[in-house]
Amino acid sequence: MQKLLIIVLFSIFPALLMAQNPLRPREMGLRIGVLPAGAMNAITDVPGVKVGHKTLISGESVRTGVTAILPHDGNLFQSKVPAAVFAGNGFGKLSGTTQIDELGTLESPVILTNTLNVAEGIQAVIEHTLAQKGNEMVQSVNAVVGETNDGNLNDIRGRHVKEEDVLYAIQSASSGPVIEGNVGAGTGTVCFGYKGGIGTSSRKLPQSLGGYTIGVLVQTNFGGVLQIDGVPVGEELGKFSFSDKLLNNVDGSCMIVVATDAPLDARNLERLAKRAFMGMAKTGGIASNGSGDYVIAFSTAESLRVPHQPVQPVIQSGYLHNDFTSQLFMSAIEATEEAIINSLFAAKTITGNNGRKIEALPLDKVIPILKKYNRL
Repeated sequence: MQKLLIIVLFSIFPALLMAQNPLRPREMGLRIGVLPAGAMNAITDVPGVKVGHKTLISGESVRTGVTAILPHDGNLFQSKVPAAVFAGNGFGKLSGTTQIDELGTLESPVILTNTLNVAEGIQAVIEHTLAQKGNEMVQSVNAVVGETNDGNLNDIRGRHVKEEDVLYAIQSASSGPVIEGNVGAGTGTVCFGYKGGIGTSSRKLPQSLGGYTIGVLVQTNFGGVLQIDGVPVGEELGKFSFSDKLLNNVDGSCMIVVATDAPLDARNLERLAKRAFMGMAKTGGIASNGSGDYVIAFSTAESLRVPHQPVQPVIQSGYLHNDFTSQLFMSAIEATEEAIINSLFAAKTITGNNGRKIEALPLDKVIPILKKYNRL
């Protein structure tokens, strides 16, 4: 009964959970970067993008989940979107990358989960795609499933995420505010030695710079020396990678998903993805040897949709000129940096597998540090 109650609370009442979260850094007065954020400061500010979570917390050892990102609410297989993948450090199990590299399109929801449940994510995406109207003849699906290893807090060998959990995340996805912190694929993650999780942010360019929106969602599970808007928070707290033997294990991963409504082709989406990785570096992430750090970028521009069954051999579409991409690059850097910090501010202290306890970022100490450096 307790297990059922916890899962129901996380799955059915997201608004309640969001209300329990502390103020986000931007609401506290912290302004990362110079560009304006979107209305929700979330990846769902990009028109059409939806996000869904399924959180699994049970007993003393299950601390995991699934997060699904949908580029649009139509039949994604029949109406593919331009996409690209950048591997900042390829120690990971991100599925579906070679076809994206080859064809430059995304034909499935992006699923995030833990390392040993990638197979269930693939299976669920296949099931979801085959069940959609219009896909009765489909015999091949390129499922894109990313992961981070949540084995510090989660009984990862138990492989507790099931196909129905992934399907729930897909089917419950919405275009509203995105819950952050200990939720979905971020339930059992650790970042900079503190509790990590899901984070999101966005940038809305003024009309003079194109008026486009760039949104980012992250699953943070990596190490380094934490910086917040350039402030050496990790050093000030005396807790950072290689500061003592207990923190020498900085391996983990960071999954970064970038969405935009700007009409970018796969080539410029790859360039955009590379800039998002720079945002991770600005937080102090070091892309350690065992960290699988990936960026998936896609465009929701309707004019660039690629039909699975073309009606004519030549596709007529207009792409943004290279000379007008720099403001998008800057947006991706800023939004990624802020999304990572948002994940840390939203995450809560949690105890998991083998009694291991991971503390939340101590905001009572961090806020005075930010004030000391005139960031608040």
